[in-house]
Amino acid sequence: MTDLSAAAAAPETPHRSLAGREIFKMNGAGNEILVLDLRGAGFLPAAEDAQALARAPGLAYDQLMVLSDPQAPGQDAFMTIYNQDGSLSASCGNGTRCVAHYLAARSGAHNLQLATSAGPLAVRREGPLSYSVDMGPPRLGWRDIPLAHEVADTGAVELEKFGLPAASCVSMGNPHAIFFVPSIEAYDLAAIGPALEHDPLFPQRANISLAQVLSRDAIRLKVWERGTGLTLACGTAACATLVAAARAGLTERRATISLPGGDLVVEWRADDHIVMTGPVEVEFSRRLTPEIFAT
Repeated sequence: MTDLSAAAAAPETPHRSLAGREIFKMNGAGNEILVLDLRGAGFLPAAEDAQALARAPGLAYDQLMVLSDPQAPGQDAFMTIYNQDGSLSASCGNGTRCVAHYLAARSGAHNLQLATSAGPLAVRREGPLSYSVDMGPPRLGWRDIPLAHEVADTGAVELEKFGLPAASCVSMGNPHAIFFVPSIEAYDLAAIGPALEHDPLFPQRANISLAQVLSRDAIRLKVWERGTGLTLACGTAACATLVAAARAGLTERRATISLPGGDLVVEWRADDHIVMTGPVEVEFSRRLTPEIFAT
């Protein structure tokens, strides 16, 4: 889920050791998340730190969510999001829910305001381990996704690869290409994902999704995440898929998106905002050791 604009927006800080810091392993609908609280620290991990954490036994992740001090009044934290390869992402819906739970467990708050380089995110606690995130409006223009050149309809982009139908392209703060197919099992997404992610049409690469519409309010989804690979869940992909399906008249504007790791409920509200609701699970926490960063 690399985002070049996010990389440009990330503060430049000198490298400092993360050894001794506590890190939390969580998941959102199976999306493996690490939460690292660096509020008050005055620095961010280097790309090689994120890569080292991904290699560390037991700490493999889909996204690393790093908390920094709020950058605006009323915010609880600013989030910098890393992929396994050390690249940056501007958005991660499942990770945002995990961060919200981490903060809510310490403050007792039921409503939180978080932010990324893509903008603010309002989060509400719906239950002990359930949160909804206002992901903001989708971006549908070819420059906003972005695509390398103008297309007649971002909802039907012909890539002519692997026998796939036209892609529906959407940005949820990061670029997505969704392919609606009769069966998501008919394609080997692990094999075709890398080529699609790096297609020249996507100057910032793209998250690739295979979607199977089951009914007017239910979709099965499998996702190849840029900078990470095949994942059990992807919140922004679920949001982008609901938008793509509703645009095409395949579903209503609210549906359950079933991913290998679990279900997310996504609604495209009348005010154009996308709200995603789903679970959070805390797996464990541990102190980081110097050995993790020695290789």
